[in-house]
Amino acid sequence: MVIAHTPVSEIVPVEWATAPGRSVLQWDKDDCAAIGLTKFDLLGLGMLSALHYTIDLLAEHHDVHIGLHDLDLADPKVYDMLCEADAIGVFQVESRAQLGTLPRLRPRKFYDLVVEVALIRPGPIQGGSVHPYIRRRGEETWQHEHRLLAPALDRTLGVPLFQEQVMQMARDVASFTPTEADQLRRAMGSKRSSTKMRRLAGRFFEGAKTNGLSDDLAKRVFEQIHAFSGYGIPEAHSMSFALLVYASAWFKRYYPAAFCAGLLRAQPMGFYSPQSLVADARRHGVTTREPDLNRSLPHATLEPDPASEGGVAIRLGLAGIRKVGQDLAEQIVAERDAGGPFTSIGHLTQRIQLDRPVVEALATAGVFTHLGPDRRAALWAAGAASTTRAEHLPGLAIGHDAPALPGMTTFELASANLWATGITADRHPIEFLRTHLDQLGAIPAGQLLNVPDGTRIEVGGAVTHKQRPATAGGITFLNLEDETGMCNVIVSIGMFPRSRKVLQNHSAVVVRGVAQVGQGTASLVADQIAPLDLKALSLKSRDFR
Repeated sequence: MVIAHTPVSEIVPVEWATAPGRSVLQWDKDDCAAIGLTKFDLLGLGMLSALHYTIDLLAEHHDVHIGLHDLDLADPKVYDMLCEADAIGVFQVESRAQLGTLPRLRPRKFYDLVVEVALIRPGPIQGGSVHPYIRRRGEETWQHEHRLLAPALDRTLGVPLFQEQVMQMARDVASFTPTEADQLRRAMGSKRSSTKMRRLAGRFFEGAKTNGLSDDLAKRVFEQIHAFSGYGIPEAHSMSFALLVYASAWFKRYYPAAFCAGLLRAQPMGFYSPQSLVADARRHGVTTREPDLNRSLPHATLEPDPASEGGVAIRLGLAGIRKVGQDLAEQIVAERDAGGPFTSIGHLTQRIQLDRPVVEALATAGVFTHLGPDRRAALWAAGAASTTRAEHLPGLAIGHDAPALPGMTTFELASANLWATGITADRHPIEFLRTHLDQLGAIPAGQLLNVPDGTRIEVGGAVTHKQRPATAGGITFLNLEDETGMCNVIVSIGMFPRSRKVLQNHSAVVVRGVAQVGQGTASLVADQIAPLDLKALSLKSRDFR
């Protein structure tokens, strides 16, 4: 087995790698291929862990035992959900571009998901495959530009999407031998593919001309092939990913609480922050509860709750609290299991030695609320409790009992939750500003689909993502989120410099612009971006290039 550019210790134990008859070589993959060694690409997918955790939670809390092989791949309710772009947290199809494509593509069978995975990638985008395929999925009539393209492209409506198709096109159109087609495949996946592709161009055009293609058509076909040079995806790869798309969508549709808890446990992963995942679950009727000293596990879990979707609520874990982490959370839970529930803050610090910042973070997260003190009183007691040790005589520690203090407002509680865990369990931060947004005339993000196309509107929300993909020609995309949903904002090349400081310095904004609404999708083309004051809340976007 050959694994390129990865430290040996991160793949297999040293004793395995050095065992007789085994070796791990850190060679360039092209060099490995040149001498005839077999190369394996090992993909570590967080979604596999999330699905594993979800399945375990279903067995524990619903007495339901489901494997991926048990899923009905033709369930219309799952496809209905995907057609509505209800895919936050779903593997591979939760990005801005995928959410905008799902209502247009309208997947109704498994192979549609195979196409969806392959379509929104740099190769098909650069090759001009996306819009033709979507139009042909609709009412546009089409035919192959040449009969020799039919064997390779029939199943994808005349649009090349997969590496296997490109290899078959080369064989059918230009009479490439299987060896030459494989050389083309290698050139497509190589960092030096542009040079290799040019070497093959002359051979391609010569073969295409012999088979009756015009120079213009041969050039168009080769340009489509060349667009895949860095980003082509094998069809088998896309099928494997499509299975995870469907599986994650199925669990989201039928067990949203367990699915969200599985995603939270598998963090960090995916396109959305835990805050956005919880907000989406809340919009689907799932109740989320703050971490609790005597009820939480290190990771997110489920608790009975008849008022929550599916009869269970999500209980956030202790490990997600600032300054706590996995090891300390496991220590707290192990001590609780061994010695019984904790009865007070001092009882905790007598049994486990904790630094003051850790106790204060626990208090800020609200883990002591069910023990009696409200959050402000718990913060008061945290300092004294952190100095209490098991060897101290009882009753001598001072400062545990707080004087009469005003309780925290709901806004202050939300601020504390965001600081301590990054998640507001019961409501979205923008909800506190809805009255102000209403006064500005800003509409909720969830109503954007109901706005007539071309209407100038305002939308306010937290910036969850900023993205400027290489295939977008310099356009920047923002994702705004409020308590009702999400809004995709398009910032032009000219608009971005005027808004740079606002976007760099503010976690929430109000955007004015023109609504683009159609085919089940909606976006806002920005012409003005202004800050929305959320100084008390710790929100941060995820930025991608």
